[in-house]
Order: sequence, then structure tokens, then C-alpha cells
Amino acid sequence: MYLYPVWVRLWHLVNAVLILVLIVTGISMQYTDKQDYIMVVGFARAVKWHNIASVILIINFIFFVAGNIFTGNGRFYKIERKDFILNLGKQFKYYAWGMFKGEKHPFPVTLESKFNPLQKLSYVLSMYVAVPVLIITGIGLLFPEVVVYRFMGISGIVLTDILHITTGFFLSVFLIIHIYTCTLGRTPTSLFKSMLSGYHESENHND
Repeated sequence: MYLYPVWVRLWHLVNAVLILVLIVTGISMQYTDKQDYIMVVGFARAVKWHNIASVILIINFIFFVAGNIFTGNGRFYKIERKDFILNLGKQFKYYAWGMFKGEKHPFPVTLESKFNPLQKLSYVLSMYVAVPVLIITGIGLLFPEVVVYRFMGISGIVLTDILHITTGFFLSVFLIIHIYTCTLGRTPTSLFKSMLSGYHESENHND
């Protein structure tokens, strides 16, 4: 079934590249100084490319939100409270042992429901909570004059930096889990191919 329109695939590709650049440059800035080249890139180059990637990420995020507002894709991110906790439990059980026993997926992909409950929750938290926090704190670090000078006796810049790094860490963990779960399709590469072709290869050969 055709599930991923061109704009979603384009956004996803750009977002993936930007996140990788931000992770590499972020780690480089954290563990190098202006003279050291211990990590992947030097400090000055890391700062430059981190800032460039950040600006593009903001534009790409606006593109993502606008796309979800003005197309039907936004419906996939709406969380219905009815039975949501119960469905989360079903999906967790499937990932924990059901799929290893050959059980059928409790929430197969359809044109009306692209994400299972755990995916939906993680995507909403990452795209609509974590990424905005990352952007806001990143802007604060880029323009420190807009940050509150002190909060409860602690430097506002320090708090902003801690929040930025912590959010970046959790998004990095999400990326690792996301890549792993993308190998759980019909074949280990089928979901990756879907992001290239736009067509989802379901468990049913007729789809």
C-alpha cells in the first residue's frame, strides 16, 4: 500500500541526515577544545556545522508540522485515550516475546493507522516535545542574551545547556531504537525500502 508520500520521505531523509550531523558535532563539541581533535571533527568546525544543521533542522521541523496540518498525515499522530494504555501493553508484550513466538502483530499497518501505540507515543514525544525543546534550548545557547540570567540561584545558561544536552541524548537513544524497530518488518530491509519507494510491504502479500 502507498503509505509514505514524497514530502514525508523527503522530510524523513533530511531529518535523518541532520540528526546524525548534530550528534557527531555535538559530541565533538562536548569532548574537544579548540586545539584537540580527539573525536570526529575539531571544535571550530563542529560549532560551525552544528549551527548550520540546527538552522536547517528548524526549517525542516516547520515543514513537518505544516505538512501534518495541511495533509491527512497529521491524523497518524493523534492519540485516542480510549484503551490507549491497554493497547500499549499489548504492543509491549508483542515486542517483548510475541514476535519471537511467531505471533501476529496486534496492530498491523493500514491506511488509517500507520503507527502502533508504542510508535505513536514515541513519535509524538520525540517530534512534538523533544525536538521543540531541543530547538528552543539551541536558540538559547546560540543567543545567550535571551536566556534568563539566573533561575533558583543557578545560571540560566547552564540550565539551558544541561536541558539541551539531555534532550539530545534521549533523541539519540530514540534514533537507535527507531533504527532497530525498522528491521522488524517482513524482512530486515523492507521498512527501509518503504521510505525510498513510498510503498509499505505488509505481512500480507496481497497488500
